[in-house]
Amino acid sequence: MSTAQTKQHTQGERPDGTGAFAWLRALGPRGRRAFGGAFGGYALDSYDFFTLPLSMVAIAAYFSLDKGQTGLLTTVTLVVSAIGGALAGILADRIGRVKALMITVITYALFTVLCGFAPNYETLMVFRALQGLGFGGEWAVGAILVAEYASARHRGRTLGGIQSAWAVGWALAVIVYTLVFAFVDADLAWRVMFWTGALPALLVVYVRRNVEDAPQAAEIRRSATGRGSFAAIFKPDLLRTTLFAVLLSTGVQGGYYTLATWVPTFLKTERGLTVVGTGGYLTFLISGAFIGYLTGGYLTDVLGRKKNIALFAALSALSVLAYTNIPSGANTLLLVLGFPLGFCMSAIFSGFGSFLAELYPTAVRGTGQGFTYNTGRAVGAVFPTLVGFLAESWGVGGALVFGAIGYGLAVIALLGLPETRGRELV
Repeated sequence: MSTAQTKQHTQGERPDGTGAFAWLRALGPRGRRAFGGAFGGYALDSYDFFTLPLSMVAIAAYFSLDKGQTGLLTTVTLVVSAIGGALAGILADRIGRVKALMITVITYALFTVLCGFAPNYETLMVFRALQGLGFGGEWAVGAILVAEYASARHRGRTLGGIQSAWAVGWALAVIVYTLVFAFVDADLAWRVMFWTGALPALLVVYVRRNVEDAPQAAEIRRSATGRGSFAAIFKPDLLRTTLFAVLLSTGVQGGYYTLATWVPTFLKTERGLTVVGTGGYLTFLISGAFIGYLTGGYLTDVLGRKKNIALFAALSALSVLAYTNIPSGANTLLLVLGFPLGFCMSAIFSGFGSFLAELYPTAVRGTGQGFTYNTGRAVGAVFPTLVGFLAESWGVGGALVFGAIGYGLAVIALLGLPETRGRELV
Protein backbone atom coordinates (compact mmCIF):
# COMPACT_ATOMS: atom_id res chain seq x y z
CA MET A 1 0.00 0.00 0.00
CA SER A 2 1.37 3.43 -0.95
CA THR A 3 2.08 6.20 1.54
CA ALA A 4 -0.84 8.23 0.15
CA GLN A 5 -3.21 5.29 0.54
CA THR A 6 -1.99 4.66 4.09
CA LYS A 7 -2.59 8.29 5.03
CA GLN A 8 -6.04 8.16 3.48
CA HIS A 9 -7.06 5.06 5.43
CA THR A 10 -5.74 6.43 8.72
CA GLN A 11 -8.00 9.42 8.24
CA GLY A 12 -10.98 7.11 7.72
CA GLU A 13 -11.49 8.14 4.10
CA ARG A 14 -12.56 5.78 1.34
CA PRO A 15 -9.95 5.36 -1.37
CA ASP A 16 -12.59 5.40 -4.13
CA GLY A 17 -13.95 8.79 -3.11
CA THR A 18 -17.46 7.44 -2.54
CA GLY A 19 -19.83 7.77 0.39
CA ALA A 20 -22.37 10.30 1.56
CA PHE A 21 -19.72 12.84 2.56
CA ALA A 22 -17.18 12.22 -0.20
CA TRP A 23 -17.89 15.73 -1.50
CA LEU A 24 -16.87 17.21 1.86
CA ARG A 25 -13.69 15.13 2.12
CA ALA A 26 -12.75 16.07 -1.44
CA LEU A 27 -12.60 19.74 -0.46
CA GLY A 28 -9.55 19.22 1.74
CA PRO A 29 -8.85 21.20 4.95
CA ARG A 30 -8.70 24.64 3.32
CA GLY A 31 -11.78 23.92 1.21
CA ARG A 32 -13.74 22.80 4.25
CA ARG A 33 -12.88 26.04 6.05
CA ALA A 34 -14.04 27.95 2.98
CA PHE A 35 -17.25 25.89 2.97
CA GLY A 36 -17.83 26.79 6.64
CA GLY A 37 -17.33 30.49 5.94
CA ALA A 38 -19.60 30.52 2.88
CA PHE A 39 -22.27 28.40 4.60
CA GLY A 40 -22.30 30.68 7.63
CA GLY A 41 -22.37 33.78 5.44
CA TYR A 42 -25.36 32.59 3.44
CA ALA A 43 -27.25 31.36 6.52
CA LEU A 44 -26.83 34.74 8.20
CA ASP A 45 -27.64 36.46 4.90
CA SER A 46 -30.95 34.59 4.94
CA TYR A 47 -31.46 35.42 8.62
CA ASP A 48 -30.96 39.13 8.04
CA PHE A 49 -33.28 39.07 5.01
CA PHE A 50 -36.15 37.44 6.92
CA THR A 51 -35.99 39.92 9.79
CA LEU A 52 -38.06 42.23 7.57
CA PRO A 53 -40.91 39.99 6.32
CA LEU A 54 -41.33 38.40 9.75
CA SER A 55 -41.60 41.84 11.37
CA MET A 56 -43.68 43.40 8.59
CA VAL A 57 -46.99 43.53 10.45
CA ALA A 58 -45.42 45.26 13.47
CA ILE A 59 -43.52 47.71 11.25
CA ALA A 60 -46.64 48.57 9.26
CA ALA A 61 -48.57 49.25 12.47
CA TYR A 62 -45.74 51.32 13.99
CA PHE A 63 -45.34 53.62 10.96
CA SER A 64 -49.01 53.41 9.83
CA LEU A 65 -48.11 51.96 6.42
CA ASP A 66 -50.42 50.65 3.72
CA LYS A 67 -49.76 47.41 1.82
CA GLY A 68 -48.03 49.21 -1.03
CA GLN A 69 -45.54 50.87 1.30
CA THR A 70 -44.75 47.68 3.18
CA GLY A 71 -44.33 45.73 -0.06
CA LEU A 72 -41.98 48.41 -1.37
CA LEU A 73 -39.52 47.60 1.43
CA THR A 74 -39.06 44.09 0.03
CA THR A 75 -39.01 45.24 -3.59
CA VAL A 76 -36.31 47.82 -2.87
CA THR A 77 -34.21 45.17 -1.15
CA LEU A 78 -34.41 42.82 -4.13
CA VAL A 79 -33.81 45.49 -6.78
CA VAL A 80 -30.80 46.98 -5.02
CA SER A 81 -29.49 43.47 -4.40
CA ALA A 82 -28.96 43.23 -8.16
CA ILE A 83 -26.56 46.17 -7.96
CA GLY A 84 -24.89 44.66 -4.90
CA GLY A 85 -24.47 41.29 -6.60
CA ALA A 86 -22.93 42.81 -9.70
CA LEU A 87 -20.53 44.98 -7.70
CA ALA A 88 -19.55 42.12 -5.41
CA GLY A 89 -18.81 39.96 -8.44
CA ILE A 90 -16.45 42.58 -9.82
CA LEU A 91 -14.75 42.90 -6.43
CA ALA A 92 -14.37 39.12 -6.19
CA ASP A 93 -12.53 39.09 -9.53
CA ARG A 94 -10.36 42.10 -8.72
CA ILE A 95 -9.44 41.77 -5.02
CA GLY A 96 -10.22 38.10 -4.36
CA ARG A 97 -13.11 35.97 -3.16
CA VAL A 98 -12.44 36.09 0.58
CA LYS A 99 -12.00 39.87 0.80
CA ALA A 100 -15.17 40.42 -1.21
CA LEU A 101 -17.02 37.94 1.01
CA MET A 102 -16.08 39.86 4.15
CA ILE A 103 -17.18 43.16 2.60
CA THR A 104 -20.61 41.77 1.69
CA VAL A 105 -21.17 40.26 5.15
CA ILE A 106 -20.16 43.48 6.92
CA THR A 107 -22.44 45.49 4.62
CA TYR A 108 -25.62 43.48 5.16
CA ALA A 109 -24.96 43.15 8.91
CA LEU A 110 -24.31 46.88 9.41
CA PHE A 111 -27.40 48.09 7.59
CA THR A 112 -29.65 45.44 9.14
CA VAL A 113 -28.67 46.76 12.57
CA LEU A 114 -29.21 50.36 11.43
CA CYS A 115 -32.74 49.43 10.31
CA GLY A 116 -33.50 48.89 13.99
CA PHE A 117 -32.69 52.53 14.71
CA ALA A 118 -34.76 54.00 11.86
CA PRO A 119 -36.86 56.94 13.15
CA ASN A 120 -39.25 56.93 10.18
CA TYR A 121 -40.35 54.95 7.15
CA GLU A 122 -38.14 56.83 4.68
CA THR A 123 -34.99 56.14 6.70
CA LEU A 124 -35.94 52.50 7.11
CA MET A 125 -36.33 52.16 3.35
CA VAL A 126 -32.90 53.71 2.71
CA PHE A 127 -31.20 51.42 5.23
CA ARG A 128 -33.03 48.39 3.84
CA ALA A 129 -31.96 49.30 0.32
CA LEU A 130 -28.33 49.56 1.45
CA GLN A 131 -28.70 46.20 3.22
CA GLY A 132 -29.59 44.84 -0.20
CA LEU A 133 -26.11 45.68 -1.48
CA GLY A 134 -24.56 43.11 0.85
CA PHE A 135 -27.49 40.70 0.63
CA GLY A 136 -27.16 40.50 -3.14
CA GLY A 137 -23.42 39.99 -3.17
CA GLU A 138 -22.83 37.36 -0.49
CA TRP A 139 -24.23 34.30 -2.25
CA ALA A 140 -22.41 34.85 -5.53
CA VAL A 141 -19.04 35.42 -3.85
CA GLY A 142 -19.39 32.55 -1.37
CA ALA A 143 -20.55 30.14 -4.07
CA ILE A 144 -17.57 30.97 -6.30
CA LEU A 145 -15.14 30.64 -3.40
CA VAL A 146 -16.33 27.09 -2.68
CA ALA A 147 -16.83 26.13 -6.34
CA GLU A 148 -13.13 26.75 -6.98
CA TYR A 149 -12.20 24.29 -4.22
CA ALA A 150 -14.77 21.65 -5.20
CA SER A 151 -13.97 18.78 -7.56
CA ALA A 152 -15.90 18.63 -10.83
CA ARG A 153 -17.40 15.31 -9.72
CA HIS A 154 -18.90 16.68 -6.51
CA ARG A 155 -19.40 20.37 -7.30
CA GLY A 156 -23.18 20.18 -7.58
CA ARG A 157 -23.81 18.64 -4.18
CA THR A 158 -21.11 20.82 -2.58
CA LEU A 159 -22.82 23.99 -3.78
CA GLY A 160 -26.19 22.44 -2.89
CA GLY A 161 -24.87 22.24 0.66
CA ILE A 162 -24.09 25.95 0.58
CA GLN A 163 -27.57 26.66 -0.79
CA SER A 164 -29.17 24.73 2.09
CA ALA A 165 -27.84 27.40 4.43
CA TRP A 166 -30.73 29.60 3.28
CA ALA A 167 -33.21 27.26 4.98
CA VAL A 168 -31.06 27.17 8.13
CA GLY A 169 -31.00 30.97 8.36
CA TRP A 170 -34.74 31.13 7.65
CA ALA A 171 -35.47 28.67 10.46
CA LEU A 172 -33.21 30.57 12.87
CA ALA A 173 -35.02 33.82 12.03
CA VAL A 174 -38.41 32.21 12.73
CA ILE A 175 -37.18 30.89 16.10
CA VAL A 176 -35.73 34.25 17.16
CA TYR A 177 -38.84 36.07 15.93
CA THR A 178 -41.08 33.78 17.99
CA LEU A 179 -39.02 34.40 21.14
CA VAL A 180 -38.58 38.15 20.66
CA PHE A 181 -42.25 38.87 19.91
CA ALA A 182 -43.32 36.65 22.82
CA PHE A 183 -41.37 38.64 25.40
CA VAL A 184 -41.05 42.15 23.92
CA ASP A 185 -43.79 44.61 23.02
CA ALA A 186 -44.36 44.71 19.24
CA ASP A 187 -43.38 48.41 18.98
CA LEU A 188 -39.88 47.50 20.19
CA ALA A 189 -39.70 43.84 19.10
CA TRP A 190 -39.25 44.63 15.39
CA ARG A 191 -36.27 46.82 16.29
CA VAL A 192 -34.76 44.04 18.41
CA MET A 193 -35.10 41.68 15.43
CA PHE A 194 -33.01 44.01 13.30
CA TRP A 195 -30.45 44.47 16.08
CA THR A 196 -29.86 40.72 16.22
CA GLY A 197 -28.61 41.15 12.64
CA ALA A 198 -25.24 42.02 14.18
CA LEU A 199 -24.51 38.29 14.50
CA PRO A 200 -22.61 38.09 11.17
CA ALA A 201 -19.84 40.26 12.61
CA LEU A 202 -18.60 37.15 14.44
CA LEU A 203 -18.40 35.28 11.15
CA VAL A 204 -16.12 37.93 9.64
CA VAL A 205 -13.58 37.24 12.37
CA TYR A 206 -13.61 33.53 11.47
CA VAL A 207 -13.30 34.17 7.74
CA ARG A 208 -10.45 36.64 8.17
CA ARG A 209 -8.45 34.19 10.29
CA ASN A 210 -9.20 30.86 8.62
CA VAL A 211 -10.32 31.21 5.00
CA GLU A 212 -8.30 31.86 1.85
CA ASP A 213 -8.95 31.79 -1.88
CA ALA A 214 -8.35 28.52 -3.74
CA PRO A 215 -4.62 28.85 -4.65
CA GLN A 216 -4.79 27.65 -8.25
CA ALA A 217 -7.81 29.78 -9.11
CA ALA A 218 -6.27 32.80 -7.37
CA GLU A 219 -3.10 32.43 -9.43
CA ILE A 220 -5.09 32.25 -12.67
CA ARG A 221 -7.16 35.26 -11.67
CA ARG A 222 -4.16 37.41 -10.75
CA SER A 223 -2.36 36.68 -14.01
CA ALA A 224 -5.43 37.21 -16.23
CA THR A 225 -6.06 40.41 -18.15
CA GLY A 226 -9.46 42.10 -18.14
CA ARG A 227 -10.56 40.51 -14.88
CA GLY A 228 -13.63 41.89 -13.17
CA SER A 229 -14.91 43.62 -16.32
CA PHE A 230 -18.57 44.05 -17.25
CA ALA A 231 -17.54 44.52 -20.85
CA ALA A 232 -15.90 41.08 -20.88
CA ILE A 233 -19.13 39.17 -20.13
CA PHE A 234 -20.82 40.91 -23.08
CA LYS A 235 -18.10 40.17 -25.61
CA PRO A 236 -19.09 37.83 -28.49
CA ASP A 237 -17.65 34.70 -26.84
CA LEU A 238 -19.73 35.17 -23.67
CA LEU A 239 -22.69 37.29 -24.83
CA ARG A 240 -24.97 34.33 -25.53
CA THR A 241 -24.12 32.75 -22.19
CA THR A 242 -24.80 35.97 -20.31
CA LEU A 243 -28.16 36.66 -21.97
CA PHE A 244 -29.51 33.14 -21.51
CA ALA A 245 -28.16 32.93 -17.93
CA VAL A 246 -30.04 36.14 -17.09
CA LEU A 247 -33.22 34.70 -18.62
CA LEU A 248 -32.76 31.47 -16.65
CA SER A 249 -32.28 33.35 -13.40
CA THR A 250 -35.24 35.63 -14.14
CA GLY A 251 -37.55 32.69 -14.78
CA VAL A 252 -36.56 30.69 -11.71
CA GLN A 253 -36.60 33.65 -9.32
CA GLY A 254 -39.74 35.14 -10.84
CA GLY A 255 -41.50 31.85 -10.18
CA TYR A 256 -40.05 31.56 -6.69
CA TYR A 257 -40.94 35.07 -5.53
CA THR A 258 -44.43 34.80 -7.03
CA LEU A 259 -45.19 31.67 -5.02
CA ALA A 260 -43.42 32.84 -1.86
CA THR A 261 -45.22 36.20 -1.92
CA TRP A 262 -48.74 35.28 -2.99
CA VAL A 263 -49.50 31.67 -2.09
CA PRO A 264 -50.01 32.50 1.64
CA THR A 265 -52.34 35.40 0.72
CA PHE A 266 -54.28 33.22 -1.72
CA LEU A 267 -54.71 30.44 0.82
CA LYS A 268 -55.93 32.86 3.50
CA THR A 269 -58.23 35.09 1.45
CA GLU A 270 -59.61 32.79 -1.24
CA ARG A 271 -59.47 29.38 0.45
CA GLY A 272 -60.10 30.45 4.04
CA LEU A 273 -57.24 28.33 5.40
CA THR A 274 -56.25 29.35 8.90
CA VAL A 275 -52.89 27.65 9.45
CA VAL A 276 -50.98 29.72 6.88
CA GLY A 277 -48.07 31.43 8.63
CA THR A 278 -48.33 29.24 11.72
CA GLY A 279 -45.37 27.37 13.15
CA GLY A 280 -46.65 24.07 11.76
CA TYR A 281 -46.98 25.36 8.21
CA LEU A 282 -43.55 27.04 8.32
CA THR A 283 -41.99 23.87 9.76
CA PHE A 284 -43.22 21.81 6.81
CA LEU A 285 -42.20 24.51 4.32
CA ILE A 286 -38.71 25.09 5.72
CA SER A 287 -38.03 21.37 6.22
CA GLY A 288 -39.00 20.76 2.61
CA ALA A 289 -36.72 23.60 1.52
CA PHE A 290 -33.71 22.24 3.42
CA ILE A 291 -34.08 18.71 2.06
CA GLY A 292 -34.83 20.12 -1.38
CA TYR A 293 -31.53 22.01 -1.46
CA LEU A 294 -29.56 18.89 -0.54
CA THR A 295 -31.48 16.62 -2.93
CA GLY A 296 -31.19 19.10 -5.78
CA GLY A 297 -27.46 19.33 -5.18
CA TYR A 298 -27.12 15.57 -5.46
CA LEU A 299 -29.30 15.31 -8.55
CA THR A 300 -27.49 18.10 -10.36
CA ASP A 301 -24.35 15.90 -10.25
CA VAL A 302 -26.25 12.75 -11.25
CA LEU A 303 -28.60 14.11 -13.91
CA GLY A 304 -26.64 17.14 -15.04
CA ARG A 305 -27.21 20.86 -14.47
CA LYS A 306 -29.84 21.37 -17.17
CA LYS A 307 -31.95 18.28 -16.48
CA ASN A 308 -32.07 19.05 -12.77
CA ILE A 309 -33.30 22.62 -13.36
CA ALA A 310 -35.84 21.46 -15.98
CA LEU A 311 -37.17 18.74 -13.66
CA PHE A 312 -37.80 21.04 -10.73
CA ALA A 313 -39.11 23.86 -12.94
CA ALA A 314 -41.83 21.44 -14.06
CA LEU A 315 -42.53 20.25 -10.51
CA SER A 316 -42.63 23.83 -9.19
CA ALA A 317 -45.11 24.81 -11.91
CA LEU A 318 -47.28 21.83 -10.94
CA SER A 319 -47.21 23.02 -7.33
CA VAL A 320 -48.98 26.20 -8.50
CA LEU A 321 -51.82 24.06 -9.85
CA ALA A 322 -51.91 22.01 -6.66
CA TYR A 323 -52.19 25.04 -4.41
CA THR A 324 -54.81 26.79 -6.52
CA ASN A 325 -57.02 23.70 -6.23
CA ILE A 326 -56.82 23.11 -2.47
CA PRO A 327 -60.42 22.92 -1.22
CA SER A 328 -61.66 25.48 1.28
CA GLY A 329 -60.95 24.54 4.89
CA ALA A 330 -58.51 21.71 4.06
CA ASN A 331 -55.90 22.78 6.62
CA THR A 332 -54.41 19.30 7.02
CA LEU A 333 -53.83 19.02 3.27
CA LEU A 334 -52.26 22.47 3.30
CA LEU A 335 -49.77 21.44 5.97
CA VAL A 336 -48.81 18.31 4.05
CA LEU A 337 -48.40 20.15 0.74
CA GLY A 338 -46.13 22.70 2.41
CA PHE A 339 -43.32 20.14 2.31
CA PRO A 340 -43.32 19.47 -1.47
CA LEU A 341 -43.79 23.18 -2.14
CA GLY A 342 -40.66 24.06 -0.15
CA PHE A 343 -38.85 21.06 -1.64
CA CYS A 344 -39.47 21.89 -5.32
CA MET A 345 -39.01 25.66 -5.01
CA SER A 346 -35.64 25.12 -3.35
CA ALA A 347 -34.21 22.12 -5.21
CA ILE A 348 -34.17 24.10 -8.45
CA PHE A 349 -31.70 26.56 -6.93
CA SER A 350 -29.15 23.91 -5.93
CA GLY A 351 -27.65 23.69 -9.39
CA PHE A 352 -27.22 27.43 -9.80
CA GLY A 353 -23.97 27.78 -7.88
CA SER A 354 -22.14 25.13 -9.88
CA PHE A 355 -23.83 25.88 -13.23
CA LEU A 356 -23.11 29.62 -13.27
CA ALA A 357 -19.55 29.10 -11.99
CA GLU A 358 -18.86 26.61 -14.78
CA LEU A 359 -20.23 28.90 -17.47
CA TYR A 360 -17.56 31.58 -16.94
CA PRO A 361 -13.75 31.57 -16.95
CA THR A 362 -11.89 32.38 -13.73
CA ALA A 363 -11.03 35.98 -14.68
CA VAL A 364 -14.70 37.01 -14.91
CA ARG A 365 -16.41 34.26 -12.93
CA GLY A 366 -17.42 36.60 -10.14
CA THR A 367 -18.64 39.26 -12.53
CA GLY A 368 -20.63 36.80 -14.64
CA GLN A 369 -22.22 34.95 -11.75
CA GLY A 370 -22.93 38.09 -9.73
CA PHE A 371 -24.49 39.91 -12.66
CA THR A 372 -26.65 37.12 -14.11
CA TYR A 373 -28.00 35.77 -10.82
CA ASN A 374 -28.84 39.15 -9.33
CA THR A 375 -30.18 40.75 -12.50
CA GLY A 376 -32.54 37.79 -12.66
CA ARG A 377 -33.49 38.45 -9.05
CA ALA A 378 -34.30 42.11 -9.77
CA VAL A 379 -36.36 41.38 -12.89
CA GLY A 380 -37.99 38.39 -11.21
CA ALA A 381 -39.11 40.69 -8.40
CA VAL A 382 -41.48 42.29 -10.91
CA PHE A 383 -43.53 39.07 -11.17
CA PRO A 384 -45.14 39.40 -7.71
CA THR A 385 -46.04 43.02 -8.55
CA LEU A 386 -47.79 41.90 -11.73
CA VAL A 387 -49.73 39.32 -9.75
CA GLY A 388 -50.81 42.06 -7.35
CA PHE A 389 -52.20 44.22 -10.15
CA LEU A 390 -53.87 41.33 -11.98
CA ALA A 391 -55.39 39.92 -8.80
CA GLU A 392 -58.03 42.65 -8.86
CA SER A 393 -59.54 41.31 -12.08
CA TRP A 394 -58.29 37.72 -12.28
CA GLY A 395 -58.27 36.85 -8.60
CA VAL A 396 -55.06 35.80 -6.83
CA GLY A 397 -55.45 32.20 -7.96
CA GLY A 398 -55.72 33.16 -11.61
CA ALA A 399 -52.85 35.62 -11.40
CA LEU A 400 -50.60 32.96 -9.87
CA VAL A 401 -50.23 31.54 -13.37
CA PHE A 402 -47.34 33.99 -13.72
CA GLY A 403 -45.38 31.78 -11.37
CA ALA A 404 -45.74 28.91 -13.83
CA ILE A 405 -44.82 31.24 -16.70
CA GLY A 406 -41.60 32.09 -14.87
CA TYR A 407 -40.62 28.44 -14.66
CA GLY A 408 -41.47 28.06 -18.33
CA LEU A 409 -39.02 30.86 -19.16
CA ALA A 410 -36.34 28.99 -17.23
CA VAL A 411 -36.83 25.88 -19.35
CA ILE A 412 -36.64 27.96 -22.55
CA ALA A 413 -33.40 29.56 -21.33
CA LEU A 414 -31.81 26.12 -20.91
CA LEU A 415 -32.04 25.63 -24.68
CA GLY A 416 -29.42 28.35 -25.15
CA LEU A 417 -26.96 27.13 -22.51
CA PRO A 418 -24.48 24.23 -22.61
CA GLU A 419 -24.41 21.32 -20.17
CA THR A 420 -21.41 21.85 -17.85
CA ARG A 421 -21.44 18.78 -15.58
CA GLY A 422 -17.87 17.56 -15.11
CA ARG A 423 -16.31 20.77 -16.43
CA GLU A 424 -13.06 21.83 -14.75
CA LEU A 425 -12.80 25.47 -13.69
CA VAL A 426 -10.07 27.32 -15.61
